[in-house]
Amino acid sequence: MQFLQGVIILKAATLPEHVHMYVSIPPKLNVSKTIGRIKGKSALMIFDRHPEYRDRNNRHFWARGYYCETVGNVNEETIKQYIQEQYERDRLEGDSKK
Repeated sequence: MQFLQGVIILKAATLPEHVHMYVSIPPKLNVSKTIGRIKGKSALMIFDRHPEYRDRNNRHFWARGYYCETVGNVNEETIKQYIQEQYERDRLEGDSKK
């Protein structure tokens, strides 16, 4: 899925408290600004679809920070597997709390 010009979301998992994304960002783009744009545009999309969230937390939908890791010593399949495992682990932890 292409979100911004040249930026491609290759894999994503949404969890109750956070999101994992495997994103391809062209080397010429600033990672921090790109993540900020993804978070900003996605928040606007969510506010459009769910107006009830607009008045919460002074219109701040996402937390300020993010974690980023570059691919070097691992391959694409390892990253996709990690995201899937995190999704499954968090889902199972949520089920056990019920």
